Amino acid sequence: MRIIIYTGKGGVGKTSMAAASACKIAGSGKKVLIMSTDQAHSLGDSFDMEIGKEETKVTENLYALEVDTVYESEKSWGNMKDYFKELLTLKGGSGIEVEELLVFPGLEELFSMFKILDVYESAIYDTIIVDCAPTGETLSLLKYPERLSGFIEKILPIKRIGVKTVGKVVESAMKIPMPGDNVFDDIEYLMDKMKRLQNLMLDKQVVSLRVVTTPEKIVISEAKRNFTCLYLYHYNVDAIIVNHVYPQAAMEGYFNKWVQAQEEALQEIGRSFSEVPRFYVELQKSEIRTLDVLRELGEQIFAECDPDDILFAKEIYEVDRKERILRIYLPFADKEELCLEQVQRELTVGVRNEKRRFPIPPEFAGGEIEGAKFEDGYLHIRFSPLICS
Repeated sequence: MRIIIYTGKGGVGKTSMAAASACKIAGSGKKVLIMSTDQAHSLGDSFDMEIGKEETKVTENLYALEVDTVYESEKSWGNMKDYFKELLTLKGGSGIEVEELLVFPGLEELFSMFKILDVYESAIYDTIIVDCAPTGETLSLLKYPERLSGFIEKILPIKRIGVKTVGKVVESAMKIPMPGDNVFDDIEYLMDKMKRLQNLMLDKQVVSLRVVTTPEKIVISEAKRNFTCLYLYHYNVDAIIVNHVYPQAAMEGYFNKWVQAQEEALQEIGRSFSEVPRFYVELQKSEIRTLDVLRELGEQIFAECDPDDILFAKEIYEVDRKERILRIYLPFADKEELCLEQVQRELTVGVRNEKRRFPIPPEFAGGEIEGAKFEDGYLHIRFSPLICS
């Protein structure tokens, strides 16, 4: 099975590109599900039909759904939600405000990811196409499982032991109910699910991300930032799709001044993403809507390749055992925006306002960071030799 995720700045045409890809793959005979995790769903508009929270048949081999995070959350954390609701209503009664407080930051993104995992594990489809929210929300969606699972893994055992040993005393003195085993069971279930999700998303034989952009300076800049952050989190970007390219015939008269601006933008895309396959989509003569239009567009974009293939893969980490150097690929990063920190057996690498923690490779365990430099798109981290006592 393949999972192909489309991301990019709002308004660049992610939904149209994702839908066209789904039509092309379904036309080859594979069973495809296209799903939208964007809360401002437009998948139904693209296919010109009603699409809801459950799989809807679009045509032969092609199904679609728009993820309803409220519906998914009700299925995912029943006992925990009941416990938190009990705490919140202990003194002040119940009401709509309590329900709003129970929507914690990040949970909606997590439940969207769980839906992807559920569909994948059901093994019903050959390919899953994901139409994601704009860039910032997509990054939140992709990094949330790793961050939350790490937190729960460290805190959960301590909290469970604490409740069992002193919970009754606290409950009696403070008049606050302690969570029962069913609450911890739910947390452990979610933690296990997050681990499966994290393993799946980092499997480059299954998951590919495709960045959609337009030939405009501002949009290209965001595509570069997006590309860097995705590599920071070890995701595989296997294609760049450049949408809204003006045909030469349209660049006459009023639009003549756009010729040079577009040409410069296209050259920058070619230089910046030289290693990654690039697909150029001309501005269409009509609105990209309805199944027939999407099928035709899919044939145009992927005329010379199969969109279900892994179109590109690059090793993000390189370990040089002899020189004791770890190299991390961070394309488009600026040296001034990088930060690096070691805390015991973990590294924290930051680019701008994005940070990621990951374990130090076993080859360098016990060593300390001796130096670091950034060149040719790689962060080179040198570790000191292991000192044996």
